[in-house]
Amino acid sequence: MAAATLRKFSSNSIRNSLQGIFLSRPFIRKQLLLPSSSQSLSFSSDSHFGSASTDVSSYAGSATNGGIISEGFLRWRNGGGTCHRSAVIDSSALVEVGAVVHEKAVLGAEVHVGSGTVLGPSVEIGPSTRIGYNVSINNCSIGDSCVIHNGVCIGQDGFGFYVDEHGNMVKKPQALNVKIGNRVEIGANTCIDRGSWRDTVIEDDTKIDNLVQIGHNVIIGKCCLLCGQVGIAGSVTIGDYVALGGRAAVRDHVSIVSKVRLAANSCVTRNISEPGDFGGFPAVPIHEWRKQIVRAQISNKRRT
Repeated sequence: MAAATLRKFSSNSIRNSLQGIFLSRPFIRKQLLLPSSSQSLSFSSDSHFGSASTDVSSYAGSATNGGIISEGFLRWRNGGGTCHRSAVIDSSALVEVGAVVHEKAVLGAEVHVGSGTVLGPSVEIGPSTRIGYNVSINNCSIGDSCVIHNGVCIGQDGFGFYVDEHGNMVKKPQALNVKIGNRVEIGANTCIDRGSWRDTVIEDDTKIDNLVQIGHNVIIGKCCLLCGQVGIAGSVTIGDYVALGGRAAVRDHVSIVSKVRLAANSCVTRNISEPGDFGGFPAVPIHEWRKQIVRAQISNKRRT
């Protein structure tokens, strides 16, 4: 009788001890309590994205259930990312662990935000857009069904300075935004600067390769192709259906008409006003560039 009582007492003590250990672990407590937050959803109509959006403060949790991460920030239940309570996020959006969504950001339906990504204040992301790992987006709106690959930086200050009358280097204000259209794809480690006197704009269906630099105030039309390591200086205007080969460069304040193709390693130093193929440094019509190469080769043979 005494032995049976002792065994029962021991098993109860062990079970209570184990239960205390597991419930004291923060991630276990959150998993047990967070599902109850799904009972208090607050939906609002979002005309821009055309879908129901969820207030983060009601969907992520409250102080009573362990959803609070820090002041103003809550853990998003679909993926475990960190979201500000003022952000408006569709309930179907996935914000992975390690991603941060700041105040007043808007995420549409089926948006996927990868770990390590930071979406700054007032960023808008359209439905079905996928954002990779370690992406930084500020001062920007992105349309529907876009793909933003790993390491992309969008919306940082452009490179603008001048020397004042006292010989001091002064930074020009960089206060405007980046506007990206629908179905745009942006390759890894590409940088797109925000505008200073006009918004930086990338229109629908344009595809951008890895390691591309797009300066402030640049406007790129629809269905353009920018290959790897292209560099576009500030205030450039590019039309529709323009293709820039790898490592091509465009100097500042230059305009390129629609349906232009630029050969790799070329540099545009003045306006291109007629469609066609161009190449060289400075870029000229492709047949002229080929003639330049032939003349240079003949001259070199004569010297030798």
